[in-house]
Amino acid sequence: MNLISRNEELSEACSRLGSAPFVAVDTEFMREQTFWPKLCLVQMAAEGAEVLVDSLAPGLDLTPLFELMVNERVLKVFHSARQDVEIVHHLARVIPHPIFDTQVAAMVCGFGEAVSYSMLVKRLLNRNLDKTSRFTDWSRRPLSERQLIYALGDVLHLRDLFPKLKAQLDESGRESWLNEEMGVLTDPATYELHPEQAWKRLKMRIKTPKQLAVLMELAAWREREAQTQDVPRARILKDEALYDIASQAPRNVEDLGSLRTLHNGFARSMRGRAVLEAVSRGLDRDPKTVPPIERGEPMPPEAQAVVDLLRVLLKATAGRHGVAPKLIATSDELEEIARSDDTDVPVLRGWRKKLFGDDALALKRGELSLAIREGEVTVLAPEVLAAHEPKDEA
Repeated sequence: MNLISRNEELSEACSRLGSAPFVAVDTEFMREQTFWPKLCLVQMAAEGAEVLVDSLAPGLDLTPLFELMVNERVLKVFHSARQDVEIVHHLARVIPHPIFDTQVAAMVCGFGEAVSYSMLVKRLLNRNLDKTSRFTDWSRRPLSERQLIYALGDVLHLRDLFPKLKAQLDESGRESWLNEEMGVLTDPATYELHPEQAWKRLKMRIKTPKQLAVLMELAAWREREAQTQDVPRARILKDEALYDIASQAPRNVEDLGSLRTLHNGFARSMRGRAVLEAVSRGLDRDPKTVPPIERGEPMPPEAQAVVDLLRVLLKATAGRHGVAPKLIATSDELEEIARSDDTDVPVLRGWRKKLFGDDALALKRGELSLAIREGEVTVLAPEVLAAHEPKDEA
């Protein structure tokens, strides 16, 4: 099996693929020991063309690959595209375009939100997916024949899945739904990591604005260090240590060294000094720049009742239209609608608003009702429901 490792081979292969209407793309990568994903292998397949690219080959220039990724004449087909797109964006600062994500398309076409790639391959192609090499070390060389067969099989299935899913999508008339989702996946902002926002990844275990200010500075410092050194965040400082430092706000080496979540000697190391500087910045931070702490207060009973009704409406809407509920709205979005009349969430924009959002707001305002008709949940206007209620005898 040919594994491309030379520049002239890659240029010739990408030139051939550049004349195809669509190219199925998959990647194998590792990120357990790094902050940024390490691209180990690229698999591509078009009609009559199958390509495996050893992205770790010494001296291999991946420019032809990245040029293919932004070739507007060629549709790039991925399954669960986000991590693949993230890798290309990190390495070349470009976003593959146009793209088609078979995972999202499957949800749009009614395969459910829990459908896996293997299940999709089985249902549409009647093939069993080989998973034997899924968790092997793709960074080790040489790659085995078994690994290469597995990797190529994934992208060949993807190539054959696309026409079938595309036909179902065209028949459903929901291509605009998919395009809206692809717009998010091809937006560079989706893949930008800002150290100043790193604290939002953490679960809130702090109680005061001062502690939050320190946590914000610590998280930003750790994010910059992890990105610069290309190591996992926990390799710089574990989450538990961040919470401990933010809570205690040590101002000197002795106080920092007394924390149980830090190893011996950390306080006097270069990182220890950097942590103390971050703590100082947090304590000196303008309170106006610190967001309010969300206390996680329980939802009022009346609002919880609205959420329960919205969940029923969501499930009924999804079932009626044959689309995965998860693609329409999340539980957090339903809670936002229940809490506020002026919330701005994705379900109240675009196709989601027409499909579900407008009805959700109407249900909250009492302009719609839910009823059981022949064992199914039905949406009724109040006047329709009233017409079916028995009248009192005089």
